[in-house]
Amino acid sequence: MPLLRRRGCRGAAIVDFVLVLVVLVPLVLGILQVSLVLLVRNTLASAASEGARYAATAGRGEADGVARTRSQIDGAVSGRFAQDVSARTVLVDGAPTVVVTVRATVPALGLGGPGVGLQVASHAVEEEQ
Repeated sequence: MPLLRRRGCRGAAIVDFVLVLVVLVPLVLGILQVSLVLLVRNTLASAASEGARYAATAGRGEADGVARTRSQIDGAVSGRFAQDVSARTVLVDGAPTVVVTVRATVPALGLGGPGVGLQVASHAVEEEQ
């Protein structure tokens, strides 16, 4: 009788392994994808902040802030995320403020597939000359 039980359990480890992988692999890939989106979003926000501060410096302009933002993004992640960068000057409580906005699309499924649209903006009060 013990021989029959051993034959009946044959291959059970493979089935268990496949069942665990079916749940575990999508979970790990999902965590990696969320990490990628957050990395790009944080990088864009940091670059926009740096660009706004640079453009707000006395003697600099909006074009300088856009160039600095693009340079920061290109150096940190990829230049393709730096294609839609804009800067404008607005009044906030009577103070001239530079606003740098970055719009980008991050692939939602690894390197391809539909994308997640991101938009970040940063502000800096202009220095007086």
